[in-house]
Amino acid sequence: MSIQWLRVRVPSASFRNGLGILPGPFFVFGRTPCILSPVNRTRERRSGPLWLLAACLLLPLTACVQTPKSLFNGHDLEGWSKVGGDATFDVDDDCIVGIHGPGPNTFLRTDDVYSDFDLSLEFRWDEPGNSGIQFRSRQRPDDGIVEGYQCELDPSERSWTCGLYHEGSRGWLVPLEDLPESQAARRLDGWNRIRIRAEGPRIRTWLNGVPCVDLLDSDGERSGFVALQVHSGGQGRMRWRNIQLTELMD
Repeated sequence: MSIQWLRVRVPSASFRNGLGILPGPFFVFGRTPCILSPVNRTRERRSGPLWLLAACLLLPLTACVQTPKSLFNGHDLEGWSKVGGDATFDVDDDCIVGIHGPGPNTFLRTDDVYSDFDLSLEFRWDEPGNSGIQFRSRQRPDDGIVEGYQCELDPSERSWTCGLYHEGSRGWLVPLEDLPESQAARRLDGWNRIRIRAEGPRIRTWLNGVPCVDLLDSDGERSGFVALQVHSGGQGRMRWRNIQLTELMD
């Protein structure tokens, strides 16, 4: 059974949750596929206005499509602010570069805050040094300390990169000491790709495609800024690029 309306047929079919584009002349909005019928050339002139009306009516449906946005424009630090210590952040060769300095941990944070999202980025060490990616984080109003989830970037022998730490209060939530495959996924020389998915109380991370963390944390923050951390101390130089975030809709 199908429903005819202005040359748009909507079959009574069911699909998995989520969005996608099927092969052929399908345009998927939410769970329902819409099939556009071929144009009849002999009636094209008469039906033209109706096609235009149909297209206009369908446009608002595209608002539900989840599309990634770049958090870094590749040229400057617009949309970001430095908080914490005295490490420096700059832009070089389409990358954000963080250089360790004196004082406490330093963070380059997004001006915007996010709740449920899927975040991916690439990073590498120019010089080894501890670092991390904050998310769902905030600055405490009383002392300015950054508090929230941190995806660890660890160049040491223990190799806990992509483990889950809670900056500012709770400490380690998911170290990788019992996950040798995750530990082995880290590359000291060359680029690494991290993916972080925060959805309600569930936090998941991947390092170069290898699963690392899958945690249900009912006590954790549900929203906050994203930040690049440079750890306290005088050694290390980090580089990040291709920072893409997709906000997850209900």
